[in-house]
Parts: sequence; C-alpha cells; structure tokens
Amino acid sequence: MNWKLFIARRIYKQQEGSRQVSRPAVRIATAGIAIGLAVMLVTVSVVLGFKQETRNKVVGLGADVLVTSIDVDESFQTTPVSVTDSMMQAWRSLEGVAAVQRYSTKPGMIMTDNDFQGMVLKGVGQEYDKTFLQAHLLEGEIPSFTDTVSSNKVLVSHAMAVKLGIGLGDKLYTYYIEDNIRARRLEVAGIYQTNFSMYDDMFLITDLYTVNRLNGWKGNLVSGAELFMKRGFDSAPVCDAMREAVLPLKDDGGRSYLVRPIEEVHPQIFAWLDLLDLNVWVILVLMTGIAGFTMVSGLLIIILERTNMIGILKALGSNNLAIRKIFLGFSVFLIGKGMLWGNLVGLLLIGVQHYFRIVKLDPATYYVNAVPVVFDFWLFLLLNIGTLIVSILMLVAPSYLVSRIHPAKSIRFE
Repeated sequence: MNWKLFIARRIYKQQEGSRQVSRPAVRIATAGIAIGLAVMLVTVSVVLGFKQETRNKVVGLGADVLVTSIDVDESFQTTPVSVTDSMMQAWRSLEGVAAVQRYSTKPGMIMTDNDFQGMVLKGVGQEYDKTFLQAHLLEGEIPSFTDTVSSNKVLVSHAMAVKLGIGLGDKLYTYYIEDNIRARRLEVAGIYQTNFSMYDDMFLITDLYTVNRLNGWKGNLVSGAELFMKRGFDSAPVCDAMREAVLPLKDDGGRSYLVRPIEEVHPQIFAWLDLLDLNVWVILVLMTGIAGFTMVSGLLIIILERTNMIGILKALGSNNLAIRKIFLGFSVFLIGKGMLWGNLVGLLLIGVQHYFRIVKLDPATYYVNAVPVVFDFWLFLLLNIGTLIVSILMLVAPSYLVSRIHPAKSIRFE
C-alpha cells in the first residue's frame, strides 16, 4: 500500500486522544458535504419533474408542432386551412413524427340555470390520440370522435363541472355568437382533470364534425393540424422540414400555412421553465460553495492539529508534496463519507415524495397538485462527480499550509 494513503487512512480512523479538536470540525465538514449534495439532488429532481410534468401537459393538450393558417390569432375564432389526407400522410412520414391529427375550435358560452361561462369547443377527428385524456379522465368515457357524424357528446373539465354544477349525463346548452346567435345542446360524456388551469377553465372536447358545422366549414377545412413527436426526438428539424414544404403552398382558398413548435405557441410557460434552470444553477453554486468551505475549514484545523506529525515526517525526509497528498487523501475519505450520506438522504426524500406525494401544491398556480420528482441516474452521477472534483480542487490551496511548517519548530509544537 502507498505509505501516504496508509497515513491518510490512519488519520481518518484515529479516534483516541485528548486533543481531538478536529473531531467536531470533521463532523461539520462531513455534514456540509452531505447536506449540500442532498439539497442538490432534490433540487435537480424537482426542477426536472416540474419541467417534464408541465411540458407533458402542454403537449398532451396541444401538440409538439402546430400547423395553422398564417392569419392565426389568440381568439380561437380561427381562419381555416385545408388539411388533406395526403398532407397528413406526408407529415406522418417525417422522421420522429409519431402522430398527426386535425382539430377545429369554436369560442362560445355555456349557460345553466344558475350560471354561465365562456368556453372554447374543440373538435377532434377519428385519428385523435386519446392516451393523454384517458389518463386524466375522472368519470365517464371518451366518445368515438369522427369528422362524418355528430355525436352530440362532450368532455368537460372537473373545474368547469364544479363551477357550473353539472355532472355526467347532464345536458349542456352552448351558445355561439357571430352573425347571429346559434345554440347547441350537448351531453356530458366524461369529466377530465389535468390541473392545467388555462385548459381546464376553457376547453370542451367534442367531435370534429360538430365544430366544423358550427363554423360553416366543409370539405378538408379545419383550424389546423397537431403533430406529436416520438420520445427523444426534437421538434426543430421537423418544423424546418415542414416550413420548407408548406410555405410555398396555398390551400384551395388561397390561404398560407404557419408552422410553429409548442414553445412559440406558449412562450410564457416555457420562459418560466427556463427561469427554473437559472434557479437550479444558483442553488448548485451555493451548495457546492458551502460544502467546499466547510471542508476547507476542517482541513485547516486538521493540519494545525497535526503540526507535530508534519514536522516529524519532514525530519524523516518527506517533501511538502508528499505530505500535502496525505491530507488531501484524508479529505477524500471525508468527502466520500459525506457524499454517501448525502446520496442516501437525497434519494430517500425523492423516493418518499414520488410514492407518497407528501408536499402538496396549488394546481391553479403550479399546474400540478403535488411536487413532481424525477430520478435521472446519469445526472445524479454527474452531480456526484462534480461535487467530488470541486471539493478536492477547493482543498488544494489550503493544503499549501504544509509548506509553511518548519520541522525544528513543529516537532516542539504542543
């Protein structure tokens, strides 16, 4: 065994002695590393959970890529474009595209005996992927949507059902005001809850045929098309390819197409998610700094306490570099112990929150009803490696104190 490593292990394991001033400092340094790493693991896990949960809901209720008329605005009273079967087939063939589906929207109002509320009726066709809504369905069932016949059935959110006092099987009277007032009676087939207030407070889901009739659209005219990406594929190449393909085109009515990724459709949501990344970096820097400085303080105390030993080693012919390696090796043992406890505590907190969802949130503000967490092995491994490297680098400078110790004086040091 390397003699420097042997001495470092002896210092680490030594327990006896009445002048163990370093013992509290060592414990504080170890605790600093453990707490810092645990906080970093939990912080990264929570931020990743927020980003993943929020994006999944935005994409699940919308899409990764939207194709609409270039005259699109924020009113949901959209300008139609023609989306043919051949166009949908061509978009499905693009690399990374999992599904393509048409949709149409119509803003209107719901009235009951006691209340009324503005809403947007969204129509979807038979190609609609029900996976997301099925996962968030509280009551009832999702009807078979189509673009050829009206089902007169609708899905409403739990928030809207509570506000209007409606339930499964109730009849809704919806009104649409444009050139004249039009009414439509729809039956509540299911109630969903995504906790995403900007959708839950607004959207009703029904078949494409009903919405197109309300808009007075025929043939292939719809509000747009939604493209969903396969897991792990970026939407940017698809957007670029589609823009090149559809920008020169015009539909039967002379209308141009607009291709947008979901980040451009909801910039405020993704700007908020990007801000979370900045918060993570601030926390990582602070926690690493705190852990590093506690280790620096502990190392300085240990070096001063072992001044007599350092003098003896120098008198026996050891150079400053060899002695520095002893104390750096000892520090690595302490950092390793702190990291072990930090991982145990951090992963335990993540596991408890994942399975028991102890920390609750207001879904109206945070889009989720509990703090979401994600376990990412490679990212956690990178955090551990980064903590180890930064902590060791911060200890290099204090270890130079060894070179200031004179053998003759240090041997007499009490």
